[in-house]
Amino acid sequence: MIDFYTAATPNGYKVAIFLEEAGIDYIPHFIDLGASQQKEPGFLAINPNGRIPAIVDRGSGKDVAVFESGAILLYLAEQTGRFLPTDAAGRSRTIQWLMWQMGGLGPMMGQLNVFKKYFPETIPAAIERYERESYRLFDVMERQLQTNDWLAGEDYTIADMAAWPWIAAHRWPGLTLAAHPALENWHDRIKARPAVERALQVPPRAISNDDDAAKFVDKARKMLA
Repeated sequence: MIDFYTAATPNGYKVAIFLEEAGIDYIPHFIDLGASQQKEPGFLAINPNGRIPAIVDRGSGKDVAVFESGAILLYLAEQTGRFLPTDAAGRSRTIQWLMWQMGGLGPMMGQLNVFKKYFPETIPAAIERYERESYRLFDVMERQLQTNDWLAGEDYTIADMAAWPWIAAHRWPGLTLAAHPALENWHDRIKARPAVERALQVPPRAISNDDDAAKFVDKARKMLA
């Protein structure tokens, strides 16, 4: 059994997608970021960084706490033998794309959200910088997906699960996928997966179209402060 600590943010949905795709039994715990529940001592004992998501695996005879969304995906993939290739080359490709998302796509789009939606001043140079970098990263995905079904190659993996929630929220800061048809096709194929539809209800929210999907990044601003 997994205790899953989450909120309505792209990073939280990454883990929800894996749990639903793998059919893992879990108990969701919804952290109120606005009330700073992520800073309370009980949660800091699980994640010293005071951010969601986090999990506690209670099924191995000894409780194992894991924080950081990429680390959680790797842990769950290794525990279940799912969504991470076992051959050295495939495993390496998947981890490369996972690290790419963690170090690039998420932080760049997150900063764009901050400067475009929440910063008290309008700083055009900052907005332009993060828009340009977000689109550069979209270009990277587009080139990869023009010749591959999935980010790491032939198989749907944790790399796709990690990147998809950020792409799903592209409209929130005013980005478009119009110039990235392969990326848009990838987005739509993942969105149509039943497990992904279920994951978008954790925490429960009515997300049924792109406009609604864009809204789920709203609470992420409290994580990026």
